[in-house]
This record gives sequence, C-alpha cells and structure tokens, in this order.
Amino acid sequence: MSSPAAGNDAGLADPLLANGDGTGRGGAGSKDKKKYWVPADEEEILAAEGRGGEDGRPLLYRTFKVKGILLHPYRLINLARLIVIIQFLVWRMRHRDTDSMVLWWVTVFGDFWFGVSWLLNQASKLNPIRRVPNLALLNQRFDPPGDGSSSSSSQLPVVDVFINTVDPVDEPVLCTMNSVLSILATDYPVGRHATYFSDDGGSLVHYEALLEAARFAAVWAPFCRKHRVEPRAPESYFAAKAEDAGPYAGDAPAQFVDDRRHVRREYEEFKARLAALFTVIPQRSEAHGPDSAKGATPTFMADGTHWPGTWLEPAANHKKGQHAAIVEVVLNHPGGEPQLGAPASSENPMDLSAVDVRLPMLVYIAREKRPGYDHQKKAGAMNVQLRVSALLSNAPFVINLDGDHYINNSAAFRAAMCFMLDPRHGEDTAFVQFPQRFDDVDPTDRYSNHNRVFFDATSLGLNGIQGPSYVGTGCMFRRAALYGADPPRWLPPDGSVSKQLSSSDNDPCHHFGNSMPFINSIPLATHHERPVAPPASIDGELAAVATCAYEDGTGWGDGVGWVYNIATEDVVTGFRIHRKGWRSMYCATEPDAFRGTAPINLTERLYQLLRWSGGSLDMFFSRNSPLLAGRRLHPLQRVAYANMTAYPISAAFIFVYDLLPLMWLSGSEFYIQKPFATYAAYLFAGIAMMEVSGMVEITWAGITLLDWCRNEQFFMVGATGVYPAAVLHSLLRLVGLKGLPFKLTAKPQSSGAAAAARERFAEVYEVQWAPLLVPTVVVIAVNVAAVGAALGRAAAGGWSLPQLAATAGGMLFNAWVLLLLYPFALGIMGRWSKRPYLLFVLLVVTLAAIAAAYVALLPVFAPRFVSPFWLGFWSRLGGFISPASWRI
Repeated sequence: MSSPAAGNDAGLADPLLANGDGTGRGGAGSKDKKKYWVPADEEEILAAEGRGGEDGRPLLYRTFKVKGILLHPYRLINLARLIVIIQFLVWRMRHRDTDSMVLWWVTVFGDFWFGVSWLLNQASKLNPIRRVPNLALLNQRFDPPGDGSSSSSSQLPVVDVFINTVDPVDEPVLCTMNSVLSILATDYPVGRHATYFSDDGGSLVHYEALLEAARFAAVWAPFCRKHRVEPRAPESYFAAKAEDAGPYAGDAPAQFVDDRRHVRREYEEFKARLAALFTVIPQRSEAHGPDSAKGATPTFMADGTHWPGTWLEPAANHKKGQHAAIVEVVLNHPGGEPQLGAPASSENPMDLSAVDVRLPMLVYIAREKRPGYDHQKKAGAMNVQLRVSALLSNAPFVINLDGDHYINNSAAFRAAMCFMLDPRHGEDTAFVQFPQRFDDVDPTDRYSNHNRVFFDATSLGLNGIQGPSYVGTGCMFRRAALYGADPPRWLPPDGSVSKQLSSSDNDPCHHFGNSMPFINSIPLATHHERPVAPPASIDGELAAVATCAYEDGTGWGDGVGWVYNIATEDVVTGFRIHRKGWRSMYCATEPDAFRGTAPINLTERLYQLLRWSGGSLDMFFSRNSPLLAGRRLHPLQRVAYANMTAYPISAAFIFVYDLLPLMWLSGSEFYIQKPFATYAAYLFAGIAMMEVSGMVEITWAGITLLDWCRNEQFFMVGATGVYPAAVLHSLLRLVGLKGLPFKLTAKPQSSGAAAAARERFAEVYEVQWAPLLVPTVVVIAVNVAAVGAALGRAAAGGWSLPQLAATAGGMLFNAWVLLLLYPFALGIMGRWSKRPYLLFVLLVVTLAAIAAAYVALLPVFAPRFVSPFWLGFWSRLGGFISPASWRI
C-alpha cells in the first residue's frame, strides 16, 4: 500500500507527471495531461530547481497552462462562433419572414439568450490554469524529516475539520464513522488537527458511535501510520482489490499480513457494535422504564443518565427540533509529544513500539433546537461548529466535509497547505476547493454524477481568474475569511487581518454575538499557533455559543460565517468571500483527495438538481446577485457567477424548442423562419462549432468523450423538467410566496464492499414516479410522434423532394433531442433498461405505429397531401372494409 506522502524526503521532479500528490507516481493518464500543459512561470521553473521566491521562501506549488497549439485554436473557434451567432441574430432581424410572428419572436429571444449564456460559460474558460502542490518542499519547510507525522517540531498550521450529519438511518452511521476514522488516521501531525462532529438530530446513536469509532481508531490509526496504507477509511480500504494497491510503503513488510488480518477482525467487531447500537440503546432505555415526570421513555446513556438530546419517545425538550445544546469532547487534545505504543504481546498482536499511537481531538456537537426558530439547516450547523471550535482549538484553517465523504488521499490536508502557505498568493487565498469524486456510481455514470466537465474544465478556467466557486464539501477555508475579514492585499499598508477583526466595529457583539471568550479568540484566528483551551473551564461557554438565540441580532449568516436563507448556501458563501477580494485555489490530486456517495436513482438526482438550480436562481435575484458586486470581484469572475446562477433561465426557451415539432403533426406546412434552408445552415454551423470547441476542451481538461456526452445529455434532461420547475420556484419567491419545497437527497444504505456496490447499482433501475418527470416524458412523446408523423407523411407522398430534404433536417433535430434524453428514457424503463436494445426496439415499433396511423388518417383530414397512388389504395381498402361490402 502506497501513501501519497510516504516520506518527507520524497522528491517531486515533475509535479504534473505526479498528478500533484508528491510521490512522482503517474500513469498513462498523467502523461496525457503532461502532453498538453507547460509551466506558466519561469520563476517557478527556477524554484523547482532549488531556488525560492523573491523573499527566499520556497514556492509550494507550480502553475501550468495549456499549450498554445491547443489553447489558441480553442480561443479562435470560440471567437468564430461568436461572430456566427452575431451574424445569425442580425440575419434573423432582417428577415422577419415567418408563418407565426409570436413564435418567431420567442425563438429570436431564445437564440439571443442561448448566445449570451454560451458566452458567459466560455468567457471564464479562456485561460485555464492547473496548480500542482509540491509536498516535498512543504515537508522540508514546515515538517522536516525526523518523527514524520508525530513530530512535535512540526510547524504546519492547526486545522479544524467539520463533519455534518442529521439522521443515522437516512445517512448510514457506518458511512459517517468511516469519514471520522479517515480523519483520525490522516497523514497530518496528530496534535495539529481536531475534528468537530455535528449531529443535527441530537441522536445518542451518533454519540455512542463516535465512542466506538474512537475505540477502534486506537487500532486503526497506528496501523495506517505503521504501514502507510491508502485509503484510510477502513470500509474502502478492505473493499479495495489487491491489484489496485500500490507497492508497500511502510516500515514493517514482514508484519503487514498479520497486522492487516488482526485489524480486519477488529473492524468486523466494530461494525457489529455499530449495528447493535440500534438494538442496545432501545433495550437499555426500556429496561429503565418511562420517566414519571414526562410520561415518555427517555434515552439512557451507558452510565445510566438521561441523554439530553432526542429520546426514543419524543417529549418536551427531548425531540427532534427541540432539545438543549450538547458539546462533548470524545477525545481530548493529545499534547505535543509523541507517545509510542507497546511491543507485540499476547494481548496486543501488533508491534507498535515505533509508532505514535496518539489520536487527534474529537468533539461531538448537537446544537440547541427550539420551535419557532429557523435553524438554517447545514449552514446553521457549520456556524455553530465555527464558534465551538474557536473556543477549543481556534485553528486558522477549517475543512468541511459531508457525512458521506471520507479522506481518500491522506496527504489532502498537506496539499491544501501548499496553497495557503505559498509566498505568492497564500495570504490572499480564502479557500482551497477539491473536486467531488464518488464511489459506487454506475460504471457508465448514466446521470452524470461525477460532473467532470465542471470539475475538470470549468474549475480549471476559474482557476485562471479569481478561483473556483465553493461547492459545499471538500474545501479548506481560512477562518479569518469566514469571519468577514478583508484580504491583506485590500488592507491599508499599516493594517493586518487580525487588527481589522479586533477593531472592525466599536461593538463587536453586534457582529459576532455576546460571548467574550469567542470574541477574544477572533483576532487570534489569523495566527498559526494557539494553545488549546481546557474544556472543563469553558463548558458553559461552549453550550452558550451553540444555543438558538446566540445569533439573534448579529451578523451570523450574513456577513459572518456561512450564508443563510438560501438552498445553495455554499455558492453564496464562496461568492461573498470572492466579493471581498479574496482568491481561491483549485486542487485536484491523484488519488482523489476526498470521495463520497451520490444519488444514482433518477428521481433523487433530479431533486438534487432542482435544489441546486432553484437556489442558484434565488441567488441571482437576491442582493447577492453577481451583477451587484463591487469592484473587488474580478470582471470575468462576475461573468462566471452570473452564468452559475442564471443558467436555469435557458430552460424556458429549450422547452419551447423541444415542443415545436408539434407543428409537424398537422397536415399543413409551417416555417418559423424563411428561407428555412439558410436558417438551418446557421443552426448547423453554430452547433457544429460548439461541438468542435467541446472536443478541444475535453482534450486539455483530460476528460473522456463519454463524460462530455453525459454532461450534455443530463443538461438536456434538467432543461426539460427540472429547470422549468426552478424558474417557477423563483417566480413564486419574487411575488412573495414560499416557492417549491426542496427535497433533501437520500443517502445510500450501504457502501464499500463489492456486494454492497452491486446492491446499490440496483437503485439505477428503481422507478420513483414524481411530477418532476412529467415534462421530460412529454418532450420525448412529442419528438417521437413528430418523427413518426414525418415518416408517415413522406410514405404517403405528401412532400416534394425539397420539402423532404427540409423535413430530414428537422428530423435530425428530433433525433438529437431524443439522443440527449436517452439516459432519462432508460431511467423510466426501470429494470428493462438492463437491456438497452429494448429501448431501440420499442422506438422502432412506436415510430412504425405512428407512421401507419398517420398514413391512415391523412386522407381523411388532409387529402391534398396524399399521392394519387395512396388515394386509390385507400379508396379500394375503404371499400373492402366498408360494412356495406360485407357478406354474411
């Protein structure tokens, strides 16, 4: 098993070839990427040879740009397409020859909006930049060789890690505990990171699961450090195939097999204890009996006391949405000195005499919930974590992870630090965003869960401006930026971030609340050193900052912390930080830094898109609109945010275009634009140039053609059903109504093992009917009917040769729409979609039936479009089937 940070002396001759993980390992995909990227800065080339920056400090990452042989044609193609779009719109305005002026104006506005949205999308991708961290130099500078991750002399900054979850059933507790274990065992100095686990359901299952995780971590973390295994989430590690494991990188190869067998047994016992919690806790509580005062059965802890959170039988102050704040330190701060384990013995089969067995700090948080308060979902939970962590560890950097995400690359924290500590833009970098990667997605990624185009193309384009947007998880923040501070480059020469935070207002309670210990910690948040507060001395203050009323009348959720009152709190929070002038960095590592789970059921995926798109439009029409940002926001960054928030508006025009084939079902000729041949030529040229641009884009982005096709297909699926619903939601909000309810994405019930993966793939074939599916079904039906009717009319001889050619061009549009909706069609087929050829058989049969019906009905409703041969045939056939001709 090979670790991305196998040792502090690991060289990095070519960071791009190493894919940024600091090991020098690179496969065929790495070499392909290297082929299209070159160093962007001569200073960085010199730094890679041993020289530092202007002040002598090492440059901790290298910057690469796309080779000119690929980038210049890409820009020229986009410029040419822009010219074609302008000429097309001018031509349409000069030729207002149409059979319907209403539809003509609708399509003109649609074409104009398509051109604008395409321009907004492409403008932010004209200067893609890839930044690759250099872990070897980071370790030499801040974590010198010696004791490795257990060295008390490490100068790496402290990091606070936030994990959020709500329900141990909807979000499987085993998955969540694997995330915790991956953090406790990550390759970062043990005393320099702490984990804050937020349980928004106040469940004792989560608290006791943390206790079990801490117990198992005492075996798991030393095993990972001793043998340097990857990944460090046990479920994923034990489920990995032997051929996927790299060369052994630990210090005791002879002991590896026996140690792995021992840890595997311990892990199976750990899983059994987790599963038993759902039985043990109710049995324990029922054995104590109901509470006479409250008339309900309390949840009892192992020590016989009442659990202050949610009870088995909900009672006042002990139910979901109504309970007191809970802050419990599960693992105390380990201190600064390494603590070596015991040698192998009969009680302890593993030899840990040369391994630091300490564990990082672990804290359980269940914020107070009260009726009548808007608890602001995930954003509110993370703001509570921000305050609680400030009182305990107050790390200058914060990483947030969803409960279903785990650390897949143990060097992820170090990779992010390369950007935060670099002498060039480090002090002005507010956050480092990692791409989202997922386990157990179906092999063809039918519903574009991986979203490769955004993470591997758009994010690299944003990297060349002011930085990528925040996407909700897998992100390292600078705490001062979350507090609302200005970046150093926008401060006066004699100012500093800590000075600004300490003197930003005569009454800091107006911004940050009335906890003086918390307010005193704020200016210290910019420092890389901060003693950990003993929990016993601040128990009351910890509970106080986790209460509902603490934020009343403050800047929390607006100018401080994560933003409130919007479904896409992640994008808005990142935008608020960018608007103040901060930068962000994009960091993609190999292997992936973090991995999680994604919805692979069609309906769940569509509801996820609805939440994202509805929240994006809410942002566009709010005071956080990118159109209203100040001068600190880079102009192209403003363009990018405008595209990210306004894209659902295109759905209205796309939906109209997709329904236009309804006109072909009539017997008369109809043209939206004349001359139709010129109109079709412009459309073909514009679409062809867009596709060529896409081909160049996926080349430098290093994504596959299938990834790109899936992105195009699922955009059309969203545009036909989800985005119109998002537009309706925003219109309702604009007129003062509540809007559409957003359904939270369901999490998988299993993960990791091969059998579990096979079980989860079954979700792809489950059909969950919902109103959100209806518009796309209508679009498919209309386009299939149009093709069938066109075939029928052609068979009946109702078109001349020029008309037939024009119809063939129209049918190409229908076929294109149906091809883009292909994943949706498979999704609603359920288990029949395991045999995709059945979909094509069904399509052919349906087209034949529609064509036959059209041919049969055309002589009745539009006989002038039927050839004499078919009229005579139908006349003879009609005489045969006429009741007057029947004989008894």
